[in-house]
Amino acid sequence: MRYVVAVAETGSFTKAARQCLVVQSALSHQIARLERSLGARLFERTSRSVRLTPAGAAFLPSARQCLDLAERAAAEVAAAVGEVRGRVVVGVIPTVAAVDLPAALKVFRERYPQVRVALRMLSSYELVDQVRQGGLDLAFLGLPLGVRPEGVRGRELARDEHVAVMAPGHPLARQESTNLRTLAEELFADFPAGSPGRTQSDQAFSIAGLHREVAFEVTTAELMAGLIREGLAVAVLPSRYTPRLSGVVTVPIVDGPSRVEHLVWSAGGLTPAAAAFLDVLGVPETVGGA
Repeated sequence: MRYVVAVAETGSFTKAARQCLVVQSALSHQIARLERSLGARLFERTSRSVRLTPAGAAFLPSARQCLDLAERAAAEVAAAVGEVRGRVVVGVIPTVAAVDLPAALKVFRERYPQVRVALRMLSSYELVDQVRQGGLDLAFLGLPLGVRPEGVRGRELARDEHVAVMAPGHPLARQESTNLRTLAEELFADFPAGSPGRTQSDQAFSIAGLHREVAFEVTTAELMAGLIREGLAVAVLPSRYTPRLSGVVTVPIVDGPSRVEHLVWSAGGLTPAAAAFLDVLGVPETVGGA
């Protein structure tokens, strides 16, 4: 199963063998044995590509789940004898600010050097889905006020007001504050439509009965800041995050949107490694459902 997953992820028997630290002939032989046992081909092989067959696509999710459970079982045994190891997969939004994540990861690695850490950056709604499906152990979210993640456990980390972000030479940059009506006259850079980061701003302007033009849709705040520095657009971002952006000016918005940052994890419980990461963050696992 590990070989099948590796081939599916790399799209190559050669790369999969290298990743699994075996010779390609051994990997191919084991996959062929599995296919005979299942009575179906898992891959379509050509001279240029390797693709999953319909049977392979059906097999892959369960194979991944079995491998995850086997890894979790080994981690549980290690934890029973006082050793935390395995892997923790953490999802983050691009503008996480309630936690200094690099600093937390440094402490975590110092305490638990045998745990591998993987980070995934997605939108909040995608992160919640991944936690529910078992693809992520933990996730940091940013959601509009009144919106709570469903089907997971977790806790609220912080609430934050949004500010206007603009170039230092922008006419509004010297103002003590601004409002949505004034900002509606500007061109905006923002996250993709439908994402939670975008929804918070869209809802604020809509409730105020205002229309704004989003001229640039981007997936990272850093790219957004680059557009702002060039004077191409302004943006509305959480105030706790904006100090990380260089070369821009922030102005409070008197009627601006707000967001809530959450940390969530599976309702089915945590692996020892994920529980250890919660401990480093100072978050008790016994916190109720989010």
